[in-house]
Amino acid sequence: MQDDKSVSVTDRSETADTATDGTGDGPPPPTPARVKAMVLVAMAATFMAMMDSYIVNVAIPSIRTDLGASVSAAEMTVGGYILVYGLFLVTGGRLGDIVGYKRMFLAGLGLFTVASLCCGVAPNPETLIAFRCLQGFAAALFFPQILSIIQTTFEGARRDRALALFGVTIGLAAITGQLIGGVLVHLDLFGWGWRPIFLVNLPLGLAAIAGAALTMPGVQGSGRARLDLPGVGLLTLALLLLSFPLAEGRTAGWPVWCFVMMVLSLPCFVAFGWWQRKLSGSGGQPLISPPLLRLRAYRSGNALFLAFFACNAGLFFVLAVQLQTGLGYSALESGLLFAPLGVAFTATSLALPKIMPKLGLHVLTAGYGLNALGYLVLLLTALAAGDSLSGPMMIPSLVVIGVGQGLGVSPLLGAALTGVPPQEAGSAAGVLETVGQLGMSVGITLVGLLYFTTLGDGTTQHAYAHAFTVTLVLNLLLSLLAVAFVPPLRKAAAAAG
Repeated sequence: MQDDKSVSVTDRSETADTATDGTGDGPPPPTPARVKAMVLVAMAATFMAMMDSYIVNVAIPSIRTDLGASVSAAEMTVGGYILVYGLFLVTGGRLGDIVGYKRMFLAGLGLFTVASLCCGVAPNPETLIAFRCLQGFAAALFFPQILSIIQTTFEGARRDRALALFGVTIGLAAITGQLIGGVLVHLDLFGWGWRPIFLVNLPLGLAAIAGAALTMPGVQGSGRARLDLPGVGLLTLALLLLSFPLAEGRTAGWPVWCFVMMVLSLPCFVAFGWWQRKLSGSGGQPLISPPLLRLRAYRSGNALFLAFFACNAGLFFVLAVQLQTGLGYSALESGLLFAPLGVAFTATSLALPKIMPKLGLHVLTAGYGLNALGYLVLLLTALAAGDSLSGPMMIPSLVVIGVGQGLGVSPLLGAALTGVPPQEAGSAAGVLETVGQLGMSVGITLVGLLYFTTLGDGTTQHAYAHAFTVTLVLNLLLSLLAVAFVPPLRKAAAAAG
């Protein structure tokens, strides 16, 4: 089991890095109270970054009315954040390796708070989109540092508990983001309409900045490290060429330029890989260390990340459309139907530290197996109900999916990072998060394309029920693909741990 064989990551980090006090002994061990406060700060920042991916969705009508924004401009207030966030996660993680996780966390969180204020007072759609993109960039700077700090500060069972809490926070932010946004818009505080959905980040951000300054460790990387600017440029270009058409293609009607951009991304990825190997071979410091990608657990973890997020992001997207457009539920009713999945996810994640000692890495098999079982039950439910399918009928299968996700997400992070050197923790975390973002884009694109193609011009309940049922077949196949990556990940992580 991983806990039994773990090595003190903190000790290795302090040996490899330079402590802020300038001595060779490193900083003193943090007190339990300081550790709890540090984790609370990290989770608050996690919640803010993830919540802002979802909170704007329900405010789109209000933003369009107030600012006179077009449909495409309104969609970019959502998509701009997600796109820029995904583009710079690897760079943000590498910057943390170079200048120190605490410094980059504080810089990114400070910029995020300022960008949130600017979003909240934006006078027109163009300004709002620009500062939403700045928010995404800032989130990409601080978010990878959270996993890096967990990876380099905790060990064994404590790391498992921290990762479980990290997973719970991500799930809660995804599930409650739209509800929080809906409540704030409904309350219309001070007559400000949609603006409080951004301004709420001000007190949260300032509190997190103060807490991080007081509690987070100050260990930083070697002063000799440099940022691989050509690598940043090549990777950003490759991700942009792939991600932008995936995000905008369906809305634009899949014009030729979408496919041209995706094809052009391939040589850019090849050029990036060539440059990383060349730089590493000449003794340079690449953005992503090639030996990192030779770790079997890390490779398998990234593959599982891609399949898992593609599967679940696709479901969440299509299910929201099916509930509101196909079945006529309100946004609030639709959000409440996601609540059982969220409760199951949260409860299982919180119980995970007690489950892990009994199952070890076999919890991955149980988690992704249950996730796939939930999709199978949902498909069978849709087939049996036909045109009579309703939201409450889906709740049992959504609960099973939530339990599977709760068992699988947090251990996946720990298993994928097994064997990653502490000095590479930031870039490794950035790659994982980037792969997850790409998985979400790919899943929404593939599942959404199948759903709307099957639906065609249909507007009847039968047409929506048929399209949803056909789409669930693809979701099931993606969930089974995720299951297929579990055995190699489990074996590699056990061997490296």
